[in-house]
Amino acid sequence: MHVVGVGPGDPDQVTFEAVAALRSCDFLVVSDKSATAGGTGMPDPLVAARGRLLERHLDPAPPVVRVVDPPRERAPDATATTGGYLAAVEDWHEARAAAYETALADHDGDAGFLVWGDPAFYDSTIRVLERVRRRGRLELDVRVVPGVSSVQLLAARHAIVLHEVGEPLHVTTGRRLAEAVAAGQDNVVVMLNRTITITGPEPEHPDLSDWSIWWGANLGTASEELVAGRVGDVVDAIEAARARARESAGWVMDVFLVRRGPETDR
Repeated sequence: MHVVGVGPGDPDQVTFEAVAALRSCDFLVVSDKSATAGGTGMPDPLVAARGRLLERHLDPAPPVVRVVDPPRERAPDATATTGGYLAAVEDWHEARAAAYETALADHDGDAGFLVWGDPAFYDSTIRVLERVRRRGRLELDVRVVPGVSSVQLLAARHAIVLHEVGEPLHVTTGRRLAEAVAAGQDNVVVMLNRTITITGPEPEHPDLSDWSIWWGANLGTASEELVAGRVGDVVDAIEAARARARESAGWVMDVFLVRRGPETDR
């Protein structure tokens, strides 16, 4: 089976290797969050987005198997701590493994899993398939095809290098941004983020108002939004742009780089 990175959303950023892998599959598996996204029961717009991508590159496309994404505990009182969050993710991954195992067992041939961006960046598909393999019911030979990541596209859209000369780059989640700042990281890329907190008691909410930020949402799609500048000056613009992206597409995925100090000082 193949785990295929299909880029952030622009069909032009799907690699030749990814297209060849998808064409070799007998069926494709996508996670459908219609039943779990905010409890709305509305169609998952990311399933439709994958369908448009397949129409662009595959004629005809292999059958698409939709796997209902199990619900994940998101209540603040249950996930506020690192231990609570990891426990919630553990349960979610186990439920996903059971759902994927059923889908694979019920269909013959080579499966392909479509992954946004690159499978190596904050995606659970490889880990979940390893859980399926450990269950022992199915023999899995997993081959991974890399994709263009939202991190790469963010840098390209803003025409920047993600780090200063000779400096390290730290990639983390919004949940652990404060930890990275406290550790002295100067160039931090943040994924899996909901809001940008720029003020509050240290160290839970470090003051980022004088940092520089390059932010993007729904990169590579018609609802793409970009904002850059001093964090304290543009945080309201970012929240407005996130709202526009969600209103336009029905979903929002954002990523950003923050760098210590205003750009004019560096």
